[in-house]
Amino acid sequence: MPAKSVSTPPFSAALRAVGLKATVARGRVLEVLHAALQPASHGEIEARLAAAASPLDRVTLYRVLDSLVTAGLALKAVDARGVFRFSAAQTGVAHQRHAHFRCEDCGGVFCLDAPPPAAPSLPDGFRLHGAELDLHGTCARCGDAGGGHPA
Repeated sequence: MPAKSVSTPPFSAALRAVGLKATVARGRVLEVLHAALQPASHGEIEARLAAAASPLDRVTLYRVLDSLVTAGLALKAVDARGVFRFSAAQTGVAHQRHAHFRCEDCGGVFCLDAPPPAAPSLPDGFRLHGAELDLHGTCARCGDAGGGHPA
């Protein structure tokens, strides 16, 4: 009887480097996140996995996403509609060091190639642990479609 071939899940080295077991589910989710043009919601990721014949049940997908975020391999942000969106983290890049643009029409979240402004002076005893800059408006795709909010 021929030996059964076992394929290595994609992104195995990256998963192991952060102390996670390299499972097929984690590898497939990372593939989807890396292929996405913008951050995707849980439902969008679930649909992309199903379309690629790699479906995961909702609870497993939530657990996988949480483990990837905790390990620093994925990023989680809330869009203008209050929906969590996930994206692949760039290895070795501090994600908090740039601004985001959030489209109020489609809910898309876009990373901007612009550093956030310097932190303000804080009163004595205050310690800053982080800061985020989110810009809100209408993305190019929604603007071209005639959508958008009046200025």
